[in-house]
Amino acid sequence: MASTVTQRPGYGQLLRTRGAWTFLVPGFAARQPFAMLTISIVLLVQHTTGSYGAAGAAAAVTGVSMAFFAPYGGRLADRYGQRAVLVPGVLLHALSGLTLTALALAHAPLWALFAAAVPTGASVPQVGPMVRARWGVKLQGSPLMTTAAAFESVTDELTFVVGPLLATALCTTVAPAAGLVTEASLTLLGGLLFAAQKGTQPAVAATGHARVEHTSALRVPGVRVLAVAFLGIGSVFGGMQVSLAAFTESIGEPGLNGVLYGVFAAGNMLSGIVCGAVAWRMAPQRRLAVGYGALALTACGLWAAHSVVVLAGLGLLVGMCIAPALITGYTLVEGLVPAGARTEAFTWLTGAVALGQAVAVTVAGQLEDRFWAGAGFLAPAGGTVLALVTLLALRSRLATRPRSLTVARGVGHRSPVAVD
Repeated sequence: MASTVTQRPGYGQLLRTRGAWTFLVPGFAARQPFAMLTISIVLLVQHTTGSYGAAGAAAAVTGVSMAFFAPYGGRLADRYGQRAVLVPGVLLHALSGLTLTALALAHAPLWALFAAAVPTGASVPQVGPMVRARWGVKLQGSPLMTTAAAFESVTDELTFVVGPLLATALCTTVAPAAGLVTEASLTLLGGLLFAAQKGTQPAVAATGHARVEHTSALRVPGVRVLAVAFLGIGSVFGGMQVSLAAFTESIGEPGLNGVLYGVFAAGNMLSGIVCGAVAWRMAPQRRLAVGYGALALTACGLWAAHSVVVLAGLGLLVGMCIAPALITGYTLVEGLVPAGARTEAFTWLTGAVALGQAVAVTVAGQLEDRFWAGAGFLAPAGGTVLALVTLLALRSRLATRPRSLTVARGVGHRSPVAVD
């Protein structure tokens, strides 16, 4: 895995891009709640029902709903502009999240929680993909695109360091509902501030024949392969959130939940910083396969951890293996998908993470209720192994053929950005 760092454009150069800070700061605030949502639901519903299975199921409905609706939101953003989608979305999300909170505190039946969880998940703002699309406009044709992909993954992981810690602290020290209420409030405030930055959003294609036919970015074979890989990554996030909560409660230290998850996310963030600073000579398709193999291997060891120290160490290693896979996957999208459909493509991958997280939350919750504390760690192990097998079998579909792929007739009229 030879590499050199002599010719890689740095983060400093990236952050000096004109106009970047106008969408980076509100974008960070707007996506911070994304990392708080699942753990806030799990902690609230587990408190009101006493069941990790019920808590995992409620969180899973939210994740499935987000995974299903997010790509359509991305497609609408490509067609009509990000602001037109974001403003009504954050309003609906805040209202739905507060409704879910009220129902949980009122000990409403599980079906009622599910009913509120659907719009809560469907309206999660896809700010990360929107920021990535804005970078694509700013840096079209620039070698800084890979650095931007790394920077965005680091930013995502920073939210997964801060978000779970904040949500856990609020739920355990203030009130069980405090995490979800804060999540809804931050989504509304951050989303509206981000939507106000109209000058940096990608231009909307002209109406008429330019959008007569608009097929899904998921029709690109490489995007489907990446979606499976991201499903496996989602299984790590979901399995870790439920299993760490159950493990720390079983040893009488529930406050350590946020700390352990923060260690896991910190490993992810740190490796993302390194990946963005290295000019890789290895092809991104091979890099993804190697990195994903390391992720599956480390995830398979989580279920055997029986102490806080061992679990923290393994969690750190698992986190360090996630960022390279995410960064490489998002980088490959730049070569697989025309510019006019990238927001949708990014949301398919984000939705795949959410779907994998939802499935893993459900499975891990059932395992924790039925077996030993920590049995839920089998969910990320199984999810990453299955995704790795699929990735290795179909890796040839990740070869970038930008001139032979048409995702949206009349929309992908700009030349794709060459990466790596």
